[in-house]
Amino acid sequence: MASTGTAGTPVRQVPGLPEDAAGQGDRPIDPNRPPLDERRPGGRTGRRVRRAVVIALLVVMSFVFLYPFAWLLAASLKGRGQVFDNSLWPSEFHWDNYVRVFDELPLGNWMINSVGIAVLAAVTVAVSSSLVAWGFAHFRFPLRGPLFGLVLATMMLPGAVTMIPIYLIWKELGFLGTWVPLFGANLFGSAFYIFLQRQFYLGLPRELFEAARIDGASQWKTYWRIAFPLSLPSFIIVLLFEFQASWNNLQAALIYLNAGSPEDFTAPLGIAYAMTRYSPTAGGQGDYQYVMVASLLVTLPMLALFAFGQRYFIEGVATQGRKG
Repeated sequence: MASTGTAGTPVRQVPGLPEDAAGQGDRPIDPNRPPLDERRPGGRTGRRVRRAVVIALLVVMSFVFLYPFAWLLAASLKGRGQVFDNSLWPSEFHWDNYVRVFDELPLGNWMINSVGIAVLAAVTVAVSSSLVAWGFAHFRFPLRGPLFGLVLATMMLPGAVTMIPIYLIWKELGFLGTWVPLFGANLFGSAFYIFLQRQFYLGLPRELFEAARIDGASQWKTYWRIAFPLSLPSFIIVLLFEFQASWNNLQAALIYLNAGSPEDFTAPLGIAYAMTRYSPTAGGQGDYQYVMVASLLVTLPMLALFAFGQRYFIEGVATQGRKG
């Protein structure tokens, strides 16, 4: 079947193709005619069903992820003996828990210690890893490939293998009971962060650095004025990752700070200490509502941090996608 185009030229009708796509000719278009996708069997209905299924899955998954936080919030507002009743709505709200927790526990000291250690750990590992990554990405030197492979091979070592040797090193240096073991190793970088930032540097055009060298820029100025600003998303991602890892690091604090005063604990170690303190088996009264308040308050800084750094995550992913 064929139809006539606007200039009188016959237009062949392709089998299986709707008339709309074959050319209208001089035939007027019916304004009341439904769109093509609605004339297909199950067009609009199918789209509505698929959208409803997607929304339902998102609601279910959101509930799964938000339920622990909602339970923690509800437990922090309950009284003693009602903390573990699994109710998301307290029978009586104890707002004074958020005031009394600072009298019961040195929570302010724990937060300050955690923030200080996390900032030191994040900054030191981000800076050192960035410099090492720049060296592997920009410079050409003998055995560069094997050395980089050796750096990556360190990621295959379980932490339990190096735990005792590292502890003995810090003991011989006299840093037990201080903050130094909790961030000191970051001065030498991290294999994963070196790999991450090296990939960003490799995606930068070398013509920029060659032009800078022609203009008389030193190697340091080339890195600091050109490479580092362009790779800022990767640097901030490393900061966020390491800040979170240090903030949640219970094991290192348990090894190096557990022998000191409770005021010197970090937030994770302090919460573990509070769980033991309020346990009835250890002579406590079961005041776990203060532990829930402390756990909730310790979570809030991380939520704020990732809300601030969300756009850098998106920018980093988009940058990697453009490279690919």
